[in-house]
Amino acid sequence: MAGDRERNTFAGRAGRYARVGGNMSGVAAKMVASRLFGTEMEHDKTAQELARALGNLKGPLMKVAQLLSTIPDALPPEYAAELQTLQSDAPPMGYPFVKRRMAAELGANWLSRFDRFDKAPAAAASLGQVHRARTLSGEEVACKLQYPNMDSAIEADLKQLGFIFGLHRRMRPGIDTTEIAKEIADRLREELNYTLEAGHAKLYGRIFEGDGTIRVPTVHEDLSTRRLLTMGWLDGARLLNYREAPLEERNTIAAALFRAYWAPFASVGVIHGDPHLGNYTVFEEDGAPRGINLLDYGCIRIFPVSFVGGVIDLYEGLRTGDDDRVVHAYETWGFKGLHRELIDVLNIWARFIYGPILDDRTRSLADGTKPGEYGRREAFRVHQALKEKGPVTVPREFVFMDRAAVGLGAVLLHLQAELNFFQIFRTQLEGFSTERVAARQAEALQFAGLSAPDGHAPMPTVSA
Repeated sequence: MAGDRERNTFAGRAGRYARVGGNMSGVAAKMVASRLFGTEMEHDKTAQELARALGNLKGPLMKVAQLLSTIPDALPPEYAAELQTLQSDAPPMGYPFVKRRMAAELGANWLSRFDRFDKAPAAAASLGQVHRARTLSGEEVACKLQYPNMDSAIEADLKQLGFIFGLHRRMRPGIDTTEIAKEIADRLREELNYTLEAGHAKLYGRIFEGDGTIRVPTVHEDLSTRRLLTMGWLDGARLLNYREAPLEERNTIAAALFRAYWAPFASVGVIHGDPHLGNYTVFEEDGAPRGINLLDYGCIRIFPVSFVGGVIDLYEGLRTGDDDRVVHAYETWGFKGLHRELIDVLNIWARFIYGPILDDRTRSLADGTKPGEYGRREAFRVHQALKEKGPVTVPREFVFMDRAAVGLGAVLLHLQAELNFFQIFRTQLEGFSTERVAARQAEALQFAGLSAPDGHAPMPTVSA
């Protein structure tokens, strides 16, 4: 019982933070000593110690740690490699605790508003857990219930994140992480607002309305609050179940995943910033994969239209060899202090990210590179070059754009699909203009009750 109480109370969580803080202080002490006395620090060993320290949290910071591991030189490479192994694995709340949480969100008679509510969670994540239920009208739904005291937990995580960035600054990095820290803090706090996530789900439902290969769950606003989100249940199988499927089936799934990433961005300037295996399932028709279910909308990034134009400018500039357009794109994104050598370094990573959509041919995503080595060579080159040519301040919009691209690549690598990604992408760009994106974005955001990307007004509260 004592263990259960620790897992389900903020006091227990705070205790874990205290232990982690002590462990991380030990890591910091080693780094300071190495700088003061000019000794060589065993970065591999220290990185393992840091990963173990952070691993004790098993909370929101794990998502942040994995995000940082995808940005070249945002962390030392030894640390990035260790952090990529971490998994968010918060312990589930027991049913007595769930009942109290549900009563706090929907009232004392909450259970009478469902025909059935499964006591055991169907899934548990870093911020909350999902219970399957059935509404009084007979619809199967997923109820995502946030863990208690997550606001305090997030703020504690952000303090630890500041500690990590502080360690990094002592190692003369090639990247100034100031804007990265701001972006992560804003997005992580947004994930606590399930009312905002409901708006994101409505936005994606609008984008893929009538699409036969990408399904978005319907939001049940009468059963949703800021800390409870109820959406339609979408039946599907785990994506990894199809790793050994025939190539045609793997291609069908991969094409849907690719479109789910690029279509919202090219049409309304929106991207899913946390693509990983747990956010998708595959649905079938007539015994074969037909498409994917998009399950989670907590980490959605809505971009200013100017940034969307910059992304397309960079793509077209790299594709056609138009150097002026490439430079203009980086300036539009907000990169500061650009010079020729620094632009060449940025292009190394850009060509890696854009690689699959620059070649008009059928190819695998890794294109002959072993999946475990995908992107490592480019990341190492960027890391080494930024040490010499940097530092460069990474604009905040870049953070989740990069995370989404690398995350999508990691998911697609599991399928080993062979597609003409160039042609799929060009289809998304048909009729593209920033004016059209602006008009579509305004209409879609109004429909979903969301604010413009440069504003911070909250969504209207969903009725409980």
